[in-house]
Amino acid sequence: MYHYIVMFKNYLSFERNFSSHTVLNYDIDLRDFTTFLELEGIETITEVNYKVARRYLTYLHKKNFSKASLARKISSLRSFFKFLQARGYVNDNPFLLLSLPKKDKKIPRFFYPEEIEELFNCIDMNDPLGERNLAIIELLYGSGLRVSELCSLTLDNLHLQRKIIIVKGKGNKERIVPITDSALEALNNYINNSRKELLMKAHSNSSVLFLNHRGRKLTQRGVRDILTRLIDHSAKISGISPHMLRHTFATHLLDNGADIRSVQELLGHSQIATTQIYTHVSREKLKKVYMETHPHAKEVKK
Repeated sequence: MYHYIVMFKNYLSFERNFSSHTVLNYDIDLRDFTTFLELEGIETITEVNYKVARRYLTYLHKKNFSKASLARKISSLRSFFKFLQARGYVNDNPFLLLSLPKKDKKIPRFFYPEEIEELFNCIDMNDPLGERNLAIIELLYGSGLRVSELCSLTLDNLHLQRKIIIVKGKGNKERIVPITDSALEALNNYINNSRKELLMKAHSNSSVLFLNHRGRKLTQRGVRDILTRLIDHSAKISGISPHMLRHTFATHLLDNGADIRSVQELLGHSQIATTQIYTHVSREKLKKVYMETHPHAKEVKK
């Protein structure tokens, strides 16, 4: 089993160009399944049939996994057995016939404009890293980048005179993303000042755009830590993730009249259904405004 997992991971990494984070999730799901097979006394992959797949789903239910986690684990196994079937290691895919549990539709959390302003105000521009942090927030909010995309940016991806960035997204797909005037100013300040100082610390000439305090490539965890430290200085914001800024980017565009196809293109979504969740966010905002401002609505609330 472990031999097949290694082959599958290599396929995801080198042929499909999946991110290390995605490959890690597949690895976790497949190793969980391997543990189950050991408990069942199943020694070969060819012994896995529909009945085994059903028992595994029951096993996961008993472990109280969320619907989203159940769906992901079964989806991982579908992809794994599809890979094995295509290469002739198994005859069929026993997980295709399983019904995936419907995920609970969660409306993404986003910031209201005044909260975004508060976040920008929390950046200490007297701190040598303030210029970097400002450029990070400007790109996450102003261009809707995924944090993985942000951390992968190099100087070659920037076309500042044209006010665009070439972003390499999921599946190694490239897209052109515009940047705001304020992001342009923040990037120029960071590149010309504090980034040079950070490179000197590492004695490096790296082309990676965003660097940590040691002058090395900034990681996704590093970005999360930066945001966490920022809101520690705010009484108005509690709980934040880099992805919330991407949610906010999409929500604010739709709230101000952008069409959904344009937002889909800017976010790099392959399916418009993925983008449509943000229309629900906008409707929730309208509902909230209505309940807080219409006289009869307020009377009903009382």
